[in-house]
Amino acid sequence: MVNRYRGEVALMVEGRARPMRLTLGALAELEHAFAVEDLPALGERFATGRLSARDVTRILAAGLRGAGVGLADDDVAALAFDGGLNGAIAAAIALLDATFAPVGAGEPARPPSPPVP
Repeated sequence: MVNRYRGEVALMVEGRARPMRLTLGALAELEHAFAVEDLPALGERFATGRLSARDVTRILAAGLRGAGVGLADDDVAALAFDGGLNGAIAAAIALLDATFAPVGAGEPARPPSPPVP
């Protein structure tokens, strides 16, 4: 089960939702993989909208590892994504949106927390 409030999104593989999340460790992994210096540069890199198949694989793999699924990039590339390539791309974009979109963007209103006595 995914928790959007934790920045998780689902990757659908063979009818099963696998949670993904870009933790600080996963983001550091992506900074290294994309040879950028910092998070704003990483966000700018993704904002171009130009992603290769290898880029999508790296993003999905980092997201899965961030959620605790220990798969190598090559293992992720071999998965049977629901929706094929389009399903994989949509999941990668959803993960990036959940990580880099402004707080509250596209989210339903969150119920207020009960007052603390």
